[in-house]
Amino acid sequence: MTLRGGFRFRLIFFAVLLLILGIVVLWRLQAGDMRISPAAVAEILFSSSPEATPQEILVVRSIRFPRLFASLAAGASLAVSGAVLQGVLGNPLADPYTLGIASGAALGASVGIHLGGIWVSGAAFAGALAALGLAFLLSWRARGASSISMVLSGIVVSSILSAGVTLFKALSDERVSAIVLWLMGSFSGASVESAAAVFCGAVLLFAAAEWWGRELDAMSLGEGRAFFLGVREKRIKITLLVLASLAAALPAASFGIIGFVGLVGPHLVRLVLGPSHRPLLAASFLGGALLLAGADGAARALGELPVGVITALAGGPVFCWILVRQRGGDP
Repeated sequence: MTLRGGFRFRLIFFAVLLLILGIVVLWRLQAGDMRISPAAVAEILFSSSPEATPQEILVVRSIRFPRLFASLAAGASLAVSGAVLQGVLGNPLADPYTLGIASGAALGASVGIHLGGIWVSGAAFAGALAALGLAFLLSWRARGASSISMVLSGIVVSSILSAGVTLFKALSDERVSAIVLWLMGSFSGASVESAAAVFCGAVLLFAAAEWWGRELDAMSLGEGRAFFLGVREKRIKITLLVLASLAAALPAASFGIIGFVGLVGPHLVRLVLGPSHRPLLAASFLGGALLLAGADGAARALGELPVGVITALAGGPVFCWILVRQRGGDP
């Protein structure tokens, strides 16, 4: 047994991950234009009648906590989606947007903004699901919904829908800035309700993927091999693909396009823990939440930048490293 596969090593890793996550959560809740002590933050969150000032209560409960909850939920959802898609499709470069989900959400939101901001989140969610359905249809008609055809269909759908987004940006005149800002992703103005919906999607996918953890290990070995290990590959694959796509569509619809978390998070965890999916999924859940909460904190500290800009700047070089590493044949 390798060191990274040992129980003690995994226990230490999860303990460190939880400790860092706790530090980031505390930093996010107390830092800002109005600095609030950790004791005051805890009292505001857990006491029904805190002694803090009304301004401090308003800042923590209505601004900082919803934004933090949204970043944690979205990060967990995107990272678990990426881990599941990489396992199901057998593609180490797969992420929640491989199936064209991001482009579908972007086109739906662009239509909503172009029509005057009518139901933007709903239009984005509908666009994401429509893109998923189109990718499934193309893949099934092409090669029976194989892993390779799913990835290729997602790329084709993404390219077509991205052209549609460009068209609406050209037609929207004064609303083009709103479309551009939405496409960069942001948790500014996030609500507890939207964050809770994203969190529920993440938990649902996580529970299903943990239940089929051994089957995911078998499917990640390559197409068709799981059948010889007694795995009902087709049914499990379709179920997990749909759940992963839904879990990725929820944050895209609520907070805009946030890239690279679903790709980078699982890969960094896999380097430490190895390929076994049950610990990988749990660590991706926590690690994705940590990555996106930290990125949003950095975006806030740098003058309220869109969080998608931070994840792109940090994730782009990591993506290139992963691509070179895979091309070189490293495990």
